[in-house]
Amino acid sequence: MKKLLYQFDTDPMPSVFDNVVGYDGGADHITAYGGVTPANVGGLVDGAIFTRAPKDKKLTAIFVGGGNMVEGEALFKAVRKKFFAGFRVSVMLDSNGSNTTAAAGVAWLAHAAAKRGGSLAGKKAVVLAGSGPVGQRAAVMLAREGAEVTITSRDATKGGAAAEAIQTRFGLSVKAVVARDPAGFGAAIEGAQIVFSAGAASAQLLSEAQWKDSPTLELLADANATPPLGIEGIDMMDKGVERHGKIVFGALGFGALKIALHRACVGRMFEQNDLVLDADEIFAIAKTMVG
Repeated sequence: MKKLLYQFDTDPMPSVFDNVVGYDGGADHITAYGGVTPANVGGLVDGAIFTRAPKDKKLTAIFVGGGNMVEGEALFKAVRKKFFAGFRVSVMLDSNGSNTTAAAGVAWLAHAAAKRGGSLAGKKAVVLAGSGPVGQRAAVMLAREGAEVTITSRDATKGGAAAEAIQTRFGLSVKAVVARDPAGFGAAIEGAQIVFSAGAASAQLLSEAQWKDSPTLELLADANATPPLGIEGIDMMDKGVERHGKIVFGALGFGALKIALHRACVGRMFEQNDLVLDADEIFAIAKTMVG
């Protein structure tokens, strides 16, 4: 019996990236739907949960993706709401690659801290452009590790809404500050030990001069792989490299773990029919894969 993965994408055109990684993760066949919403997903879920015998339901799984985290979370909730008793299949949420990207980056930061004989607990962490999907998830995972987290946003309302969403969904308190220009980003990282940059492609948020001589910074990660990078002075291939006395990670440096993590999560969905993979579960898996 084949391993079937149903890809429900909130965007009109389903992601080719997610489709390829799904196959590489072990799916025998993937059916990808675009423009899926809570209003139209019901019949699709019914088809997934009512067709196979209980012992075979683990061979069907659902992946929720798309570029919009808010829409993805609503769709993820609607999918799970259709499950009851044994009529369920494993499901994963990774809108805009946010869970797997953030999990890979933060897992490497935690590993680097441990290698230095410490942890992320009690550290001041700043997530630049933290109101976006990857930034919000990185903030969640850093906070789970015990860091004191601040996210930046160019818009006060958007930043405040992101912090509130994190509090509501995960029960975690993060601060939000406005940073619109290099001076604002520089001010935001003052006194921080950790920086995670989650800005848009080709958007430089920090110059090398703003971080290289910082007396407090210890760990930096940049999720942008499109030049100019988000943090000047970090190479996209950096993987635990020491620069200016800090340990740094570039997007491709932790990107290998992101891909491997995505594949591993897909594979795990076919081991049982009731696995739910969101931020916390994906981060837990990521931490077992570093080193």
